[in-house]
Amino acid sequence: MTGDARRFRMPWHRRQPAAHVEHVRPPVRRHVASVRVGPDAVREARESVAGYFAQAGVAPDSAFADAVLLVVSELVTNVLRHAAHSPFADVGMTVAGDTLVVSVADTEPRLPDLTLEGMGAGLRMVAELAADYDGELSAEPAVDHDGKVVLVRFEIPQ
Repeated sequence: MTGDARRFRMPWHRRQPAAHVEHVRPPVRRHVASVRVGPDAVREARESVAGYFAQAGVAPDSAFADAVLLVVSELVTNVLRHAAHSPFADVGMTVAGDTLVVSVADTEPRLPDLTLEGMGAGLRMVAELAADYDGELSAEPAVDHDGKVVLVRFEIPQ
């Protein structure tokens, strides 16, 4: 075996247990609720997300849970203000490893301006909450319909 071949030997040739060298992705847990856009949308979205906290590994009475619920409230309120023609908003919470992502999708294709100058007070607060938990705010066109998805990523505190 040449010097280069030895350098690129597979880890199991070094007699390490397979579990030591394999990367296994953490399971992804996802919860999505469709809420009718109307006067009860914020309450329904918050209740749906809060009801999933235990499965997501989030302590329901924690400051982190409060931050997630505040983000959900603000994003659904923005749907009411800026995408009122959407019949529903899909509110999702995805957990993979130590990352939690809140998503809110509607049928308004116009993406929010996420620059510091373009954001309103509500989205600025959302961005600050995400940053408090080493996360970020983003928006992208929806894949399966004419609309958009606003995403907030958080690192789940230990």
